[in-house]
Amino acid sequence: MKSTAPRVVLIHALAHSMAPVNAAFERDWPQCQRMNLLDDSLSADLARGGQGLDARMHDRFEQLAAYAVGCGAQGLLFTCSAFGPCIEAVARRRPDMPVLKPNEAMVAEALRRLAPGQRLGLVASFEPTLQSMPAEFGAGIDVRTCLAADALAALNAGDGAAHDAAVCAAARSLQAQGCAVIALAQFSMARAAPAVRQALGAGGPPVLTTVDSAVVALRERLATSTR
Repeated sequence: MKSTAPRVVLIHALAHSMAPVNAAFERDWPQCQRMNLLDDSLSADLARGGQGLDARMHDRFEQLAAYAVGCGAQGLLFTCSAFGPCIEAVARRRPDMPVLKPNEAMVAEALRRLAPGQRLGLVASFEPTLQSMPAEFGAGIDVRTCLAADALAALNAGDGAAHDAAVCAAARSLQAQGCAVIALAQFSMARAAPAVRQALGAGGPPVLTTVDSAVVALRERLATSTR
């Protein structure tokens, strides 16, 4: 009997994003048919190119999306938070298909949790994310950012403990600045969330990750679109 489970294509710019999001699908939506596309040159080119999210980068995202749709995708989930405008352009061209930025659901949750006047702390391990993502929280939101310096390099070297320690240090810095909510921007940083919560203490600010909320949001949108 043919499966009626939807097919979702996960598009990655960092290899480290693949494991945490696939683990979340296995845990929260195992029936979903997943396909992974990785172009790890996207992040490298953005970091060293100096051109930002230019027309060539937009074209690359459109080509990836078109390939995914050609492979039968019913929904797209991008997993690198530094490419928001490129993903938004892909979504505009496909108004009838769920196309999610990696941080959409987490941004919505953070805004629900923040009381008026409270400060949000955003931790990233990929510096361009801190240039593009704060605006996604909207005008009037006090967003303080902190780069978890050397965290990504540690992860690339296979040193998960050093990665997590760098993320914890960044989160503690934001806690000291009075941030009421701490958001971990990269999918690859989800592995550090338990350590961050412990480092901030029992009475510390809530720590949000992008992974679990993205899976739930995509499942809900696909359910709505197929009714």
